[in-house]
Amino acid sequence: MLKSRRFEPGPRPGLILAVVAVVQLTVSLDLSVVNVGLPQIAAGLGFSAVGLTWLIHAYALSFGGLLLLGGKAADRYGRKRVLLLGLGLFGLASLVGGLAQVPGHLVAARAAQGIGAAALAPAALALLTETFPTGKARVRAFGVWSAMNAAGGALGVLMGGLLTEYVSWRWVMFVNVPIVACALALAWRGIAAGPRTARGGRPDVLGAVLATAGMTLLVFGVVRTDQYAWTSPVTLTTLAVAAVLLAAFIYVERTTTREPLVRLGLFVNRSVAGANAYNLLVGAAMAASFYFMSLYLQRVLGTGPALTGIMFLPFAFGVVAGAVLAVKLGYRLAPRTLLVIGGLLTATGFAWFGLISPDGAFITDVLGPSIIASVGFGLCLGPVVSIATGGVAPHEAGTASGLLNSSRQIGASLGLAALGTAAHHRTGLIATPETLTDGYAFGLTLGAALLAAAALIALTVLRRTSPPSRVERADDRELLPARD
Repeated sequence: MLKSRRFEPGPRPGLILAVVAVVQLTVSLDLSVVNVGLPQIAAGLGFSAVGLTWLIHAYALSFGGLLLLGGKAADRYGRKRVLLLGLGLFGLASLVGGLAQVPGHLVAARAAQGIGAAALAPAALALLTETFPTGKARVRAFGVWSAMNAAGGALGVLMGGLLTEYVSWRWVMFVNVPIVACALALAWRGIAAGPRTARGGRPDVLGAVLATAGMTLLVFGVVRTDQYAWTSPVTLTTLAVAAVLLAAFIYVERTTTREPLVRLGLFVNRSVAGANAYNLLVGAAMAASFYFMSLYLQRVLGTGPALTGIMFLPFAFGVVAGAVLAVKLGYRLAPRTLLVIGGLLTATGFAWFGLISPDGAFITDVLGPSIIASVGFGLCLGPVVSIATGGVAPHEAGTASGLLNSSRQIGASLGLAALGTAAHHRTGLIATPETLTDGYAFGLTLGAALLAAAALIALTVLRRTSPPSRVERADDRELLPARD
């Protein structure tokens, strides 16, 4: 007999899945909607070539650096409360960013968006992990999550191109406001205020600050090598301070009297360690690839923002197809196998991207590699989340999901910094279509190498597991919404 419809005794899987899907759509949209508008944003506010990358770094670093704190906060203070707070901050930062008048204003708004995303993303993913713990329903739920991730990317590149060309680049920020409003309304109605799952001390804010500051300085030191050589006192000092801050973060996590952001013993779990290493490398390659291809299409081939957005659509739809295929194959193949196949397919597509030419054609230089790389990437999304969160205790679900998102965002920032710097050095001082193409192709080829390394990690580090058993598939029916 049902006594209540509150979250804790009987969660409503369908509504929770809908909330998580919309939240993931919101986060994914913002990751892609800015890329197409980068050249116009640079012209409108006066960004330098290197300074433009900080529109991505500011978001990725604040997002990745604070995700662990967001996961802990979700576990301690309640996932619905933290989710709503993150959505509110995300929407407000988007509004402020659209009104920016100088580069610093927009970079600060992007950082604030990252802070909001760091609160809402782990809370949503922890809800998904808790609601669908095993078997076929879990495969299906993470398939929906992956598809919404890809759909946000597709919608983002299309909207970014159309808004930039026919309205204003400012609308790549404003567009988040109504979407966030819808997500807030759905979360308010669809999620009951469940109990706090963590009862320990207060979250370690100092650790979060040290981690974020250390990663920011690390990226700053790498990016500045275009002005200061690797062996210069400025670069060496910056990297040394970054190393000290990150070492201090580890020390604080081991000795703090507060609740640590991440229990270091969690990394002894091969599934957690391997999935996060895999995710970091994939995040590094993907962030750099979107950046390079957006600039290649617009600065080398002379494609307008709207058409650039349309040209990105095959990649986004390919990710959706790969995510759907991962659901079907997930009933027959182990998650580790899907990660190896997906990583190798994506690496193949990136190696093809590395063959771009100054007078390239859409079919051979963009469409062909996009299909291969995107399907491979879609195969990876659901399985890596399932592996990273499937073997942890319920009270650490928020931490595990935050750690996974953190590895993706930190990888994105580090990858863009390293590969972007390498591409800039390959381009040289004179920017012509030929030199720009040479630099972008070099960066994309390095991305292929990172993806091949990710596949190797999946093969050698992750344990062999089996697809859902028949018993698990039968038990899942109790978790699925009842049909009238």
